Amino acid sequence: GGGASSSSHCSGESQCRAGELGLGGAGTRLNGLGGLAGGGSGSGCTLSPPQGCGGGGGGGISLSPPPSCGVGTLLSTPAAATSSSPSLSSAASSSSPGSRKMVVSAEMCCFCFDVLYCHLYGYQQPRTPRFTNEPYPLFVTWKIGRDKRLRGCIGTFSAMNLHSGLREYTLTSALKDSRFPPMTRDELPRLFCSVSLLTNFEDVCDYLDWEVGVHGIRIEFINEKGSKRTATYLPEVAKEQGWDHIQTIDSLLRKGGYKAPITNEFRKTIKLTRYRSEKMTLSYAEYLAHRQHHHFQNGIGHPLPPYNHYS
Repeated sequence: GGGASSSSHCSGESQCRAGELGLGGAGTRLNGLGGLAGGGSGSGCTLSPPQGCGGGGGGGISLSPPPSCGVGTLLSTPAAATSSSPSLSSAASSSSPGSRKMVVSAEMCCFCFDVLYCHLYGYQQPRTPRFTNEPYPLFVTWKIGRDKRLRGCIGTFSAMNLHSGLREYTLTSALKDSRFPPMTRDELPRLFCSVSLLTNFEDVCDYLDWEVGVHGIRIEFINEKGSKRTATYLPEVAKEQGWDHIQTIDSLLRKGGYKAPITNEFRKTIKLTRYRSEKMTLSYAEYLAHRQHHHFQNGIGHPLPPYNHYS
C-alpha cells in the first residue's frame, strides 16, 4: 500500500518485526510479515530490501554509510525535544541523559486511547490534541491482560507529525496488525498503550558501537542470496531479553532472514544505525483517571466523548 510513511510491525513481548519494504521512495509502507521471520524464539523487526527508504526530504532514514565512516547524524531530533520526564509514570525509557526534556507524554497515550475508543464506538474522532506536533518516527504498541501480552504494534521510521502519525498508527496497530484479529470493544478495559518516539539516528562503523538498554539498532546486510536486507530492534529489546551485543546482532540477523552460519567476519560487514527512543505506557485505568481529571475546558485539547463508563 502507499501510506504516508514506511511502517513496520512489532512482535514478541517487547520486540519489533516488520515486513517487506516497498520499492517506492518516500511514502512507501511495509506490508505484513512477508515470510521473513526466521526461526528462533526471539522476535524482531525485519525490514527488507531498502529501495530508497524515506527518500527525498521526507525525514526518512538514509541507509548508506557516512562518507568518513564516523558517527553521522541521520535524523535530527526536533528542537522541541529538550526538559523533565512526563507526569504519569508508566515507562520512560532510553531517552538521552541529563537535562534533556522528554517529548513523549501521557497525553499522547490518552490520545491513542481516545482515537481507538471513538473508532470502536462510532463516535466522531477527537479533535486536535494539545501536545506538540513536531515530526518523529514513532511506534504505537498495544498489550493486553495482566501478563501484558502483545496485542498489536506497528510504527514508522519516517518522521511524521505527531498528531496525524499517532492517529494513523493507533488504528493501524490496533486493527491491521496481520498477526492479530482487529481489536474489539470488550478488550478495551484490559489494554495498555505505549507510544515510542525514535530519535538520534546515527550511522556507526563498528557493529558493536551501541549500548544495550540505551540504543535501538537497525542493521543492513547482504544475505546468502545476495539480497540487501534490513532489520531493527527497539532500545528495550536486548535488555529485556538479557542479550549481549553478539546475541542481539545474531538474533536480528535471523529475524532479517539470514540463514547461513554467522561468523565474526560476516558480522563485520553489517552496516549499523543506532538510535534512541522515548517511551510512555498507560493502562486503560490510568487513561480513565487521566481523562476524568482533565476535562480540557476552554477549547484546550479534545473533549470527552459521551462514553457510558464516565457516568
